[in-house]
Amino acid sequence: MTHSVVVRPYVDADERGWLECRVLAFLDSAYYDAVEREKEHYNRPSVELVADLGGTIVGLIDVELEEEPGTVCEDRPGLGGMIWHLAVLRDFRRQGIASRLLAAAEEAVRERSIERFEAWTRDDAWVQRWYESHGFVKIRSYLHVYVHGKSETTGVVSAELDLKPQLVFAHYTGDRPDEIRARFERVHDCVCYERRFA
Repeated sequence: MTHSVVVRPYVDADERGWLECRVLAFLDSAYYDAVEREKEHYNRPSVELVADLGGTIVGLIDVELEEEPGTVCEDRPGLGGMIWHLAVLRDFRRQGIASRLLAAAEEAVRERSIERFEAWTRDDAWVQRWYESHGFVKIRSYLHVYVHGKSETTGVVSAELDLKPQLVFAHYTGDRPDEIRARFERVHDCVCYERRFA
């Protein structure tokens, strides 16, 4: 079936299919509630590709490209490209579509002096294994923390207005991650991966 899948540039008419693919592909991941209503657009150069099966978007990749080091990616040597979105519908996984999207994105940046790709992901072991199997290595991490309900927000979140926060999303970069994991029900490792081109 993958021979029928065409990897091609994203066009504006793909937006609805792109959004549906991203939402459905993320449902069984730690990003299950990261829903977008419009496709992201980039101020810098980008590579935006889709995997198209007869008019249905079954996979996608968006990579925003640096023109100066440290402006999109971590401040590390060489120009980078940030993979903001990479997704394949569940029924089309394990057919090499994500690998084809990644390879096509790398090919598209060869003439742009990009030396590396970065990608942030959460603690889904299967996603991390995929990145590692494609030559990505972990370079940094911190925690995504969801503070939910009165029992978790009390003493942690306050408001100057007459607001009673029920759900707060926060980044934790401190040195007591075990304490944060024990205190809050939903905590994710957010890991930055990097792949340097040969």
